[in-house]
Amino acid sequence: MTETENIASSTYDVVVLGAGPVGENVADRTRAAGLSTAVVESELVGGECSYWACMPSKALLRPVIAQADARRLPGLSASVQGPLDAAAVLARRDYWTSNWQDDGQVGWLEGIGADLHRGHGRLSGERTVTVTGPDGVRKVLTARHAVAVCTGTRAVLPDLPGLDEVKPWTSREATSAKAVPGRLVVVGGGVVATEMATAWQALGSRVTLLVRGKGLLNRMEPFAGELVAESLTEAGVDVRTGTSVESVTRENGTVVVVTGTGDRIEADEILFATGRAPHTDDIGLDTVSREPGSWLEVDDSLRVIGSDWLYAVGDVNHRALLTHQGKYQARIAGAAISARASGAEVQADPWGAHAATADHDAVPQVVFTDPEAAAVGLSLAEAEQAGHRVRAVDYDLASVSGAGLYGDGYRGRARMVVDLEREILLGVTFVGPGVGELIHSATIAVAGQVPISRLWHAVPSYPTISEVWLRLLEAYRDN
Repeated sequence: MTETENIASSTYDVVVLGAGPVGENVADRTRAAGLSTAVVESELVGGECSYWACMPSKALLRPVIAQADARRLPGLSASVQGPLDAAAVLARRDYWTSNWQDDGQVGWLEGIGADLHRGHGRLSGERTVTVTGPDGVRKVLTARHAVAVCTGTRAVLPDLPGLDEVKPWTSREATSAKAVPGRLVVVGGGVVATEMATAWQALGSRVTLLVRGKGLLNRMEPFAGELVAESLTEAGVDVRTGTSVESVTRENGTVVVVTGTGDRIEADEILFATGRAPHTDDIGLDTVSREPGSWLEVDDSLRVIGSDWLYAVGDVNHRALLTHQGKYQARIAGAAISARASGAEVQADPWGAHAATADHDAVPQVVFTDPEAAAVGLSLAEAEQAGHRVRAVDYDLASVSGAGLYGDGYRGRARMVVDLEREILLGVTFVGPGVGELIHSATIAVAGQVPISRLWHAVPSYPTISEVWLRLLEAYRDN
């Protein structure tokens, strides 16, 4: 008997590579349609979001934001001037990650009737995945209809000599650290960098934030990064823009960073938040005529271009690297796979049941700093670059009664980008305390392409921060 004949094999309607929130949602939709589904996972079921990204980072940040809000309220501010209880914050973070145990998520997969295969999965030909288990035993899974690649991304580290010996943090170490470093250098200016600088500074670290570019959060409207940088500086973070890292060493346990200007910075740990790369380098893409390590280009039904069976869902397709957007794609992909499997019509037109149109026009995001930054759709610059005839309407959020009541000294700003041809919103940005819960109203307006004339009839409750909608509409009308 040959080695190949010793390998167990199973056939399913759908095979999903990766059991993060994206893979779980694909499996949920295909199982709901009655398709047999296998899910392959080499780490923890629940993926990056559950254990090293969304959940632990927001658990770290929630006490920080709550304390900042309390400090803006007379009658309460005097009671919250002391430092956070770091041990309690870290313990609550551990609770929200289930102490890095995935029993609950495994139980959920079993509950929907999906089969979990633990191990490293690689494509090994058309509609075929070979799984090597922790014990080295291999099995071959064959898909009748689809294989969905939901393997996400990994952190990218810069090409600096000797960096491995320094043992730098990536987002994983930053969200799962067991103790507060006395001094922390954060390299980067995006979401991970700003959120982790916010969290660890408040937990007791002395944080230095090194940003190669001119400012923070450069994918949002410029004022978002400006307000966040101002607040970080006031909180004690040493924010240095236009600063590159030339070398990093660890000397007697101390991290030594030398910048492009020759400055020497010493720290206990260094976090690089400098981008993500697709987790596709070792999943067998070469066996299906694809480049290992590449992003996978897909159509709006999330099917890989040039294939009738391979799907790429979530971060791996580089459309919108956000958990909620990946889960949205998963719902679309699961529905499309199910429709094609049954021979039903695929509704692939924009905003159809099988088209991830929001990836292009209505992607929302919240950055959980203090102040929060939230945006959906296109920025002014993006709208202009796309050739739209637009107008930006700005409003000082502090002038809204609800914002003033939210906290003394409230600082914030709102912008809506109006398509002047159709008189609909192409994008909306809010920056200020508490605006994370405001962005979904903007998402509905943008995704629904609600006309300005109809938005006048959406009356904001008084006195809430949402009253900014009325003020923005008034500013548009009066200018």
